[in-house]
Amino acid sequence: MTDAEAPRRATVHVPASPADQRRYRRILAFASRQLVQLWWFELFLPRIGLGGVSDRSRTRRLRALARRFHDLAVELGGLMIKVGQFLSSRLDVLPPEITDELAGLQDEVPAVPFAEIRPLAEAELGAPLDRVFAWFDETPVAAASLGQAHRARLSAPDALDTGLGPVIVKVQRPGIDRVVATDLAALRKVGGWLRRVRAVSSRVDAPALVEEFAQTSLEEIDYLHEAESAERFAENFADDPRITTPAVVWSRSTRRVLTLQDVTAIKINDTDALRAAGIDPSAVAEVFAEVMFDQVFTHGFVHADPHPGNIFVTPVTPSDAGARTFRLTFIDFGMMAEVPAGLRSGLRSLVIAIAARDGRGMIEAARAIGVLMPTTETADLERALTALFTRFGGMGFAQLKEVDPREFQDFAVEFGDVMRSLPFQLPERLLLLIRAVSLTSGMCSALDPEFNVWDAVEPYATQLLGEESAGLVRDLASQAATSAAVLWRMPTRIDGLLTRIDEGAVTFDTSRLERRLDRLEGVARRIASGVLFAGLLVGGAILVTPVPPLGIVLMSASALPLLHALFARGIRGPR
Repeated sequence: MTDAEAPRRATVHVPASPADQRRYRRILAFASRQLVQLWWFELFLPRIGLGGVSDRSRTRRLRALARRFHDLAVELGGLMIKVGQFLSSRLDVLPPEITDELAGLQDEVPAVPFAEIRPLAEAELGAPLDRVFAWFDETPVAAASLGQAHRARLSAPDALDTGLGPVIVKVQRPGIDRVVATDLAALRKVGGWLRRVRAVSSRVDAPALVEEFAQTSLEEIDYLHEAESAERFAENFADDPRITTPAVVWSRSTRRVLTLQDVTAIKINDTDALRAAGIDPSAVAEVFAEVMFDQVFTHGFVHADPHPGNIFVTPVTPSDAGARTFRLTFIDFGMMAEVPAGLRSGLRSLVIAIAARDGRGMIEAARAIGVLMPTTETADLERALTALFTRFGGMGFAQLKEVDPREFQDFAVEFGDVMRSLPFQLPERLLLLIRAVSLTSGMCSALDPEFNVWDAVEPYATQLLGEESAGLVRDLASQAATSAAVLWRMPTRIDGLLTRIDEGAVTFDTSRLERRLDRLEGVARRIASGVLFAGLLVGGAILVTPVPPLGIVLMSASALPLLHALFARGIRGPR
């Protein structure tokens, strides 16, 4: 945690007001009931031989759980909706019964009355809205769990300074800081409970994921942080004709109010409007996938919430964008994913392995990323991936839909136990990235049913392979130069060594080696004495009943090797 993050995280505490305490207790009560049910059906019943009861009811129970959480999230709002959205993309740790049910959870809540929004906005901006803006629409264009957006027009002086007119003003919901603090306190408590559940802790570090979610949530309610992210994203694509972003009006932005250029255009999932504008949805899917791959592998800074409400398609004239007739316009930069250099390197290796249909390479990349434990035995997993690539590799989503479902069932029966038994884990830094990839994949498939993700990966894999080969050549050249230098100096060094041997100037100190050999020899003798003691003692015990004199003699004689084994080191003098 950086120094800048410390104050924000320190503000998250157990709620004090009665309303916040009721909210806190309700979240914990819901989580505790579900955990008790999980323990009863998934742990207790199988232990007493009633695993069949658990298996037969699992699908129904999980769907009911997801529906209950969906209802709770919609009712409470706040971070609960965002928790549901995160869970819907966690295909790695959650069964499809839960992720499918939560997939439709949208961050859409009733708007806050403008009478409550106005005082907060005016307090943040330091002036009445009718002085700051030439016009301000009291009806929001969008309302989410953390804030809502209103259309407005800058005042004449601000318009002259910025060159902008229409803007979007985002205003936080009153009291959202308190709600976020309460929800995070409850989530941290639940994360601590999950850490004690072996079935969960073996796959994911729940407290660490909660902390990353907390950091992301606290950044999302800091609109100045979002403004900085918007400008960084714009700089990354400043020379890219495929992308445009809204300009930030810094003079009218604070931690709780954000004013941006109004760049509203066609929503990326509105295929009818795209076609009416002469834009091919499949071309949009192709560009969208390219841009998201660029964010991951080139810039390491990824828009982690690319849902349809945050991506517009802006029609442009061919002269403005080459052969293209559109640009993608990204908005809402409150949720961004950083891709560190180490993770980016592992992801590059993974892309190369996928493109090459290399099961072993995928496994090594998964280890490098941290998804697989380093000591995991992966022979069966490699066999499963090889079979997967052989049968389904290179297929697009439309082609996969045409495959006989029985083939998927056969594959699941053959390799399902292998996949479930392996200790997969998800590093917390991948949380937002997986969400971004999941949303991107779903969007591209909706725009183009024939979309093939392998085709989108291939150009990057080719480029990465070229870079990897160039790096290998450089490494070999460097190693060859080093080896040549060593070989060049070797004759002189050998000649010098031989001269010193002839002159008697080279000596060898073997005292330490002799002492070590002595110790090893002593250990060997004591082991032999121990074996002899055991043999005499057991043999005497066996013979003491049929032949008492011989048995007693052998047992008595066993005392001598025992004494040697115990005290030989102490009574032995120096050699």
